[in-house]
Amino acid sequence: MERSSSLPRRAGCWSAVDGITKALGCELGETGITVNALGPTVFRSPLTAWMYEDTERARDVRKGFLARVPKGRLGEPSDLAGPLLFLASRASDFYTGHILYADGGYTAG
Repeated sequence: MERSSSLPRRAGCWSAVDGITKALGCELGETGITVNALGPTVFRSPLTAWMYEDTERARDVRKGFLARVPKGRLGEPSDLAGPLLFLASRASDFYTGHILYADGGYTAG
C-alpha cells in the first residue's frame, strides 16, 4: 500500500490557522487584543537544512520551489525579524485577523 501525500493534512492545518486567526481577530477585536499570524515559507532550520545543501536532490527541489518565488531565494531566519517586530509593536495595533506572509512573494504568484 502506498503512503498518501501529506498535502491534505498540511492544507487542513493551514486552513485551520487561517480560520482561527480571522475568527479570534474578530471576536477579540473590541477587547483591544489583536490576533495575527506569521506565514513563512521555507526558512533555514533544522527541518529544512537539507534544502540548503549542495546535493543533487537539494538543488532539484530548490530549483522547482524557487521557480515559484519571485524573490528567487529561500528564507533566512533574519528575514522574519521585520515582520515579527511589526507584529509585536504598537505599529500593528490596528491589525487583527491577518496573516502576514514572509514568503518572498510565493503566495502572490
